[in-house]
Amino acid sequence: MTPSWSEMARVFGRIGVLSFGGPAAQIALMHRELVDEREWLDEQTYLRALSLCMLLPGPEAMQLATYAGWRLRGVPGGLLAGLLFVLPGAAVIAGLVAGYVAFGTLPAVQAAFLGVKAAVVVIVLQALLKVSTRALTGRAAWVIAALSFVAIFAFNAPFPLIVGLAGLWGYLTAKGTAPPAPVPTVNPVPTLAGWLALWLVPLLALEWAGQDFLAGVGWFFARLAVVTFGGAYAVLGYMTQTVVQDYGWVSTAQMIDALGLAETTPGPLILVTQFVAMLAGALREGPGLAAAAGAVALWATFAPCFLWIFLFSPYLDAIAARPRLAAALKAITAAVVGVILNLSLWFALHVMFGRVGILDGGPLHLPFPDLGTVSPKALALTALAALLLLKLHRGMGETLAILAVAGLLASWL
Repeated sequence: MTPSWSEMARVFGRIGVLSFGGPAAQIALMHRELVDEREWLDEQTYLRALSLCMLLPGPEAMQLATYAGWRLRGVPGGLLAGLLFVLPGAAVIAGLVAGYVAFGTLPAVQAAFLGVKAAVVVIVLQALLKVSTRALTGRAAWVIAALSFVAIFAFNAPFPLIVGLAGLWGYLTAKGTAPPAPVPTVNPVPTLAGWLALWLVPLLALEWAGQDFLAGVGWFFARLAVVTFGGAYAVLGYMTQTVVQDYGWVSTAQMIDALGLAETTPGPLILVTQFVAMLAGALREGPGLAAAAGAVALWATFAPCFLWIFLFSPYLDAIAARPRLAAALKAITAAVVGVILNLSLWFALHVMFGRVGILDGGPLHLPFPDLGTVSPKALALTALAALLLLKLHRGMGETLAILAVAGLLASWL
């Protein structure tokens, strides 16, 4: 039975509002709502769709919601489900940016954010542990992860290159053959051309209109959307390197604050792109440019998610039967472990030490801290976050709140 539009809006709106806790929690929530309680999707279809979304760049939970809506009501249903998954979190992010710009420099707020930053260090470490458990299942995976870490940490290799090489290696070394699978007689050209135009023409228009900053925001996050394999944590290092070091849109401290606040919102963590874009716009000109930059970042980040789902969903069975694609994804996931390890160390160094330099010689580009600038408060707060998250298994929101209060207390002592 096909659900009504009002029922779909209610259910997917509920999913969007309650989708805290990262992709694992979001996928579990959707499984309960769509498979267990309403039987809108059967178990096998849901799992195949999840596999497809893991093969595609972008936030897999948002794309899974989009697929479910497409399966139930075609393209309009996919748009409804995908937008309802993103918009509640986007609204919260907009409010957080306004508060951060207004109050973020106050000493008490900065003290609270030291606790949030310490929590972020452990949150990223926790993500690393979860991903590595799933991804590092053999010697080859460990080697790929190690090489990826060295490439990005010591030599500043571009993240897209690392992902591309890992995927190519997995594809070329895969064993097994694909069983025959029915391929639908759907012409993909109209979908591809239409959604590429919808995605990229607005960015071209910004460039032609001389809106250099907004066009730069759009093109950067559009490139980021194409290489977002393995979740938001995988591309945060690349994103941070670009927006902090190359473009100078935000500082390192502001980038870590952005991630900490994005962790508290519903929806995909990649909404941190909206936070960074809005903050960069606010720091340049004020609320008007901040709103425009946030809208551009959202468009550049999420429009391709609809493109991937509407383009590839008709081929779900054929794609799921391809062992080479599965092997490529496995290799990419192993590489992501190394990339997230780099992000963990990068965040830890910038939270624990007041100054972090770069040992730059030839191809070497190695970050190293000034040991004399170590922060005992940051060390203690990070230890508290590790106790709460890794030992006591407290929730992410609860841990962020406790660390913010602890940061305040530490500043008063």
